Amino acid sequence: MAARRISSLLSRSLPLISSDGKKSYFGRRIYRYSTAAALEDPIKPPVTVEYDKLLINGRFVDAASGKTFKTLDPRTGEVIAHVAEGDAEDINRAVAAAREAFDVGPWPKMTAYERSKIMFRFADLVEKHNDEIAALESWDNGKPYEQSANIEIPKVVRIFRYYAGWADKIHGLTIPADGPHHVQTLHEPIGVAGQIVPWNFPLLLFAWKVGPALACGNTIVLKTAEQTPLSALLVSKLFHEAGLPPGVLNVVSGFGPTVGAALCSHMNVDKVAFTGSTETGKVIVELAAKSNLKPVTLELGGKSPFIVCEDADVDKAVELAHSALFFNQGQCCCAGSRTYVHEKVYDEFVEKAKARAMKRTVGDPFKSGTEQGPQIDAVQFKKILRYIRSGTESGANLEAGGDKLGTKGYYIQPTVFSNVKDDMLIAKEEIFGPVQSILKFKDLDEVIRRANNTQYGLAAGVFTQNLDTANTLMRALRAGTVWINCYDVFDAAIPFGGYKMSGNGREKGEYGLKNYLQVKAIVTTLKNPAWL
Repeated sequence: MAARRISSLLSRSLPLISSDGKKSYFGRRIYRYSTAAALEDPIKPPVTVEYDKLLINGRFVDAASGKTFKTLDPRTGEVIAHVAEGDAEDINRAVAAAREAFDVGPWPKMTAYERSKIMFRFADLVEKHNDEIAALESWDNGKPYEQSANIEIPKVVRIFRYYAGWADKIHGLTIPADGPHHVQTLHEPIGVAGQIVPWNFPLLLFAWKVGPALACGNTIVLKTAEQTPLSALLVSKLFHEAGLPPGVLNVVSGFGPTVGAALCSHMNVDKVAFTGSTETGKVIVELAAKSNLKPVTLELGGKSPFIVCEDADVDKAVELAHSALFFNQGQCCCAGSRTYVHEKVYDEFVEKAKARAMKRTVGDPFKSGTEQGPQIDAVQFKKILRYIRSGTESGANLEAGGDKLGTKGYYIQPTVFSNVKDDMLIAKEEIFGPVQSILKFKDLDEVIRRANNTQYGLAAGVFTQNLDTANTLMRALRAGTVWINCYDVFDAAIPFGGYKMSGNGREKGEYGLKNYLQVKAIVTTLKNPAWL
């Protein structure tokens, strides 16, 4: 869950490829796909755009400059809406509103229970408007509507209810001292939080950041991805219907070099949280350090290994590896994008992985049964094409896919490479698209060394029936999450974050609260204490 480039200072964005929609002529092979839906006229989304301005101090307002930008339908490349384009002046307005709401407004002075009730009411409203929100999310992003409606928006509701429950359970400690002193700690809100969410999971990552920040009593200035600004504006309106005071949550749409940079370098922003590319994360840390040394939490890129051991049930492993890579059009930071398969089952796995990819239904996100919609935009589309070309040119075997679908939009065939080597770009760099790279290994020591030989450390998957093998791998893999015989399990209570250049800090669960709290020690002298 960002786009993923410095010029966006924001989130994730990548590309697709080309063909006649039924056949792919790339390299030496021709493949057929279950892709009829991609060739039909786009289905009209069951939703309209009502909110396209900036949300500052509880009101929807135009950008100070009066400028707007286009948000596009990934199915066609056509304009959905013109959205207010914020800049540094709008960040100044939003930060001023958030600062006033924190310093003199009612939000941090409410009881934690009162804050939790507003968050619970908001979750109820999101649940009530589930289908409308899901339709807007899929229209702006291109992900299947059934995924948005049945998986992602319910998870948004669950996250907010989870953190609403935490609001009145945040407290400090009483600590014994080596003398006549009463010592206690207070866990206080950090202040104004700047948050930057990506385009691949716009609302889910909105929830991961906004939920814990509000539960702790902070106020927020949130920058949406320029590719997907619409759904955050809609749900923020629902937050105010739930009773959120003005200025507590401000939403500014725009671009990285203007809005993103202004937010990260603002002297009155007390903390920044960012999800997106590692490259952009470095820029954000630098901007934060050069301003007021504000703390930064980062959830960045990944090149996660998915390890299929020799004792695996191959049919189940193929399906799980397929989902681990192709879910959300491959646009997942934690996608299992390096599929390591033991040599004893490698050939069988490759044939079955190829067959599964060729059965994948690619088409209009609003058509029932669609598994894969279009990529986010033309930039991502072209980037994935370059990676696929790189794979064939470097000697990997193109088993399936390798081209675009249709003549409109950013659809791409599910692509599978075998005979992939660790030094190939498709095995080293984050493609962020529907491209599965299958590599062969001989033993555990080898696969541990190869899996860890990366700058990233976001996630990993292990598929085995042997408990000793699972225990060995879960401890040896240098990653923030290791899934055993499962993948992409994102319970509200499970922390998520990376090792190495995949970021720092954790989101979700109790750990996610720590990003938005600071600890104050209080020491009071005791006179004639009855006990120490």
